[in-house]
Amino acid sequence: MSGSLPVGPELPEDVEAGVEPAGGRADGATITPYRDGPLLVRGNFRLVDQDGAEIDPGRDTIALCRCGKSGIKPFCDGSHKRSGFSAPSAPSRPRPGAQLRRGQG
Repeated sequence: MSGSLPVGPELPEDVEAGVEPAGGRADGATITPYRDGPLLVRGNFRLVDQDGAEIDPGRDTIALCRCGKSGIKPFCDGSHKRSGFSAPSAPSRPRPGAQLRRGQG
């Protein structure tokens, strides 16, 4: 089908497709929230919609939209740059459930 989407899912400039991050696990996926950008998913993963239907990502490393502005959701198309989306890479504070689990251990 030659009439596919004009813009493919984009990866941040500092990310090399298919390269596992340091400390990554070979048996599962690594999900990295990029500051002011997408969620980068690397590794062995399945992408399914809410009904359980498989979505073919077309590659081993994908960028998922976090800003809600992408024209090719759930994939990132770079719209976060134009929309001024802002979000940190890491949580600003620990999740309450994580604190409770650490206290029980």
